[in-house]
Amino acid sequence: MRIVFMGTPDFAVPSLKALVEGGYSVVGVVTQPDRPKGRGKKLAMSPVKEYAIQQGIPVLQPERISRDGYEDLLNLHPDLCVTAAFGQILSQKILDIPPLGTINVHASLLPKHRGSAPIAWAMVQGDKTTGVTTMMTARGIDNGDMLLKAETPIDPAETCGELTARLSEIGAKLLIDTLKALENGTLERIPQDESQMTYDPKLEKDMGVIDWTQDAADIVHRIHGLNPWPGCTSAAPGGTWKLLRAEVADMSGQPGEVLAADGKEGLIVAAGKNAVRVRQLQVPGGKPMDARDYLRGHAMAAGTMLKEDTENE
Repeated sequence: MRIVFMGTPDFAVPSLKALVEGGYSVVGVVTQPDRPKGRGKKLAMSPVKEYAIQQGIPVLQPERISRDGYEDLLNLHPDLCVTAAFGQILSQKILDIPPLGTINVHASLLPKHRGSAPIAWAMVQGDKTTGVTTMMTARGIDNGDMLLKAETPIDPAETCGELTARLSEIGAKLLIDTLKALENGTLERIPQDESQMTYDPKLEKDMGVIDWTQDAADIVHRIHGLNPWPGCTSAAPGGTWKLLRAEVADMSGQPGEVLAADGKEGLIVAAGKNAVRVRQLQVPGGKPMDARDYLRGHAMAAGTMLKEDTENE
């Protein structure tokens, strides 16, 4: 079985690695073009491309595969395509190339959380569990028949980056289980229940600005769900702070009011309901650090209001 793998970020690498180490014939990899990265804006390869090169697998990088990659993909003669966080929508013309179809590794329990950022949205919306679904790719966005699922609880203390790493490994194992079922003829296709479908929008940078009038639980979900990108921010003395980890505290006050700020209690800020204990933060020009460690060297008075003009005080 000749397989062409399509994927781009770190999430996709374990699935590609599982195919290679499982002895499958990966005849090509399709990934996004190299993009400027970092302060120097130097062109950087995607994690999938880096791994493919290490394994000596041919790499295609069309700007739009449905427009620029048809002939190259056709010439690889794939029996099956596998996608994982590829980042492009496949046209019907592309989907018609592999006779066995295209299997996608999607990081949610479909039909919930269709879209490009299912892990972040599951966390932001306060889901207790999430998982991975393998599915047949159809024309559209994550609407094809489901194949296999694997479920896992969301740890209240973990970030989206940490959960993504866990799900990438779960997805890799599920992919191999899916291919084994395909090979032995036991793979069943289950249509999605459209009445249960939810679709999440693309993440935008301004989604990370904290609204202290929200419930503390919602704020904590947002802080963890948007870490590492786009990250959550709040106005604070000396500039805008990034809030990286937090938990709910059973305290109350005016939304945005600092209720405690010291090396023992850490930073506690009142929300619309309850309060948020900030566990980890990052100040302008600094590195991520424990909030208590920061406050041991930087005094902040209880009663300070974290609002847009705070940074000018």
